[in-house]
Amino acid sequence: MMMKASALKKAVLNGDYDKLFARLYGEENVAMQQTRYATAITRFVELYGDREATLFSAPGRTEIGGNHTDHNHGRVLAGSVDLDVIAVAAKAEGEISITSDGFGTDTVTVGEWEPVESEDGHSASLVRGTAARFVQLGLQVGGLCAYTTSNVLKGSGLSSSAAFEVLVGTMLNTFYNNETVSAVQIAQIAQYAENVYFGKPCGLMDQTASAVGGIITIDFADPAAPIIRQVPFDFASAGCALCIVDTGGCHADLTPDYAAVPAEMKAVAAQLGKTVLRETDRETVLENLPALRAACGDRAVLRALHFLAENERVAAQVAALENNDFAAFLDEIIASGRSSFEYLQNVYTTKKVEEQGLSLALCLAEALLKGKGGWRVHGGGFAGTTQNFVPLSILPAFRAAMDNAFGEGHCYVLRIRPYGGICLDTVLKEEN
Repeated sequence: MMMKASALKKAVLNGDYDKLFARLYGEENVAMQQTRYATAITRFVELYGDREATLFSAPGRTEIGGNHTDHNHGRVLAGSVDLDVIAVAAKAEGEISITSDGFGTDTVTVGEWEPVESEDGHSASLVRGTAARFVQLGLQVGGLCAYTTSNVLKGSGLSSSAAFEVLVGTMLNTFYNNETVSAVQIAQIAQYAENVYFGKPCGLMDQTASAVGGIITIDFADPAAPIIRQVPFDFASAGCALCIVDTGGCHADLTPDYAAVPAEMKAVAAQLGKTVLRETDRETVLENLPALRAACGDRAVLRALHFLAENERVAAQVAALENNDFAAFLDEIIASGRSSFEYLQNVYTTKKVEEQGLSLALCLAEALLKGKGGWRVHGGGFAGTTQNFVPLSILPAFRAAMDNAFGEGHCYVLRIRPYGGICLDTVLKEEN
């Protein structure tokens, strides 16, 4: 449904996208999304002219289960959320130019795919790395121009970087590959860009959850062919809201903390003659404790034990949801959080022990929920957010307490959205 950007703006304001907006963001947010998309189109025209354009969206994700398991080929439970990165985009000649609201313009010349050292840790590296991987896989790449804006909280554990990577991959897929690249392949391409070009050794969960959409469980036993299964469940139907509390912690200089987690886990695996922890089990680790402690250190052993328990915990969470046993699911959520705090040790960085916003948020949640909900560290940890399942009856009091501690508007009530990375116009065309 390609049309001039000015006509696209009229279509948005005339309600042509309202039904899709309702599914993506909720009925109550349709008007706000109309304004958001129309404003983005206006900015696109200011930057790139009134050319034929289309709309894209890629969601942030919430990690429901499987804290730091994906990078050692474990299981995860995750969902795409109603916070996203959107783009107004068009084909262009000679370069990929992406202007992101509040972050300036990243420009990559078509054909110049080698990593650029000065781009390490910057969004330009994600653009270049995504395009480079398309080329390496024999896929088509060409120029495009886009304006993007995001409401995925940076440093929140909702994975704004994965959403941006998936967005870029979805645009290249739509414009140059007739949308033949699967959601899983887009996720794998995005992970490559983040690992190799951006310089962050992440697993594949974030990108897969953003690309596929809905609540999904993923088994990464074979990362080249992850087993993905939808887990249909509505948390609101269980009388709970899914809340993310942003503690406002700073993520600066935390890459070594994140990188140490998979590195230490893999060091334990290597000591046992394996590549990743998925290839071993708890009994083997316990039998070899003296050698593992001497070679890898106690923290690495504790992190390995966390992985092995967390991997099984994901299967229990999935079973609980599929059996509609929400109480059992909440028990597993709390057990996951305690394991992350005590054994994985990713709730605060030891480099700055006076900053423990996540610890405080977890303490407050435990006192407020009194065993009637669930609470855990969310995502990579060390700073950022906690995840909470809050009974609707106490949601106002919970939000007020968290906002009092961390600032007004720092407790977000999220919903799971049914779509991953999409071209909105393709979805509308398929539905018509």
